[in-house]
Amino acid sequence: MASGVAVSDEVINCFNDMKVRKSCSQADLKKRKKAVLFKLDDSKEKIILDQEKQITVGDVLEGRICDPLNSFIKMLPLNDCRYALYDASFETKETKKEELIFMHWVPEDASVEWKMIYASSKDALKKKLTGVKHEWQVTSIDELMDRCELAAKLGSGVVAFESQKI
Repeated sequence: MASGVAVSDEVINCFNDMKVRKSCSQADLKKRKKAVLFKLDDSKEKIILDQEKQITVGDVLEGRICDPLNSFIKMLPLNDCRYALYDASFETKETKKEELIFMHWVPEDASVEWKMIYASSKDALKKKLTGVKHEWQVTSIDELMDRCELAAKLGSGVVAFESQKI
């Protein structure tokens, strides 16, 4: 079911910046987004970037954020829905990887109205996020706190998630 909600150019640009891995200066690398939240605007007509809910690679590299997953979890509103992009760093026995995860945050305490609006608008956003390998619908903080469960969702053989051994 499509809601007719539009996706802002700002969201598409943010996604493209996160998706494309290119060589860049250290300063540009630090500006790169590690995690972002998207929300519906007040008119419920457009999906926009939640400007106050972001983590940059610089936040992690400079030590302002030691555990990006935990900081990401703290950004999620406990009683409102959101969409999120998370640039996950993980290791398998063979290699280190970084892959984008699209999350649909639907906490149990969110109103039924908002759950329905976000659910019906998700496809409009997903169509714009071409190339995302992983999509997760998350309903509780506990689901995100379990690194073993997150690792399993990324595939078999994951031995570390965000530099923490599984």
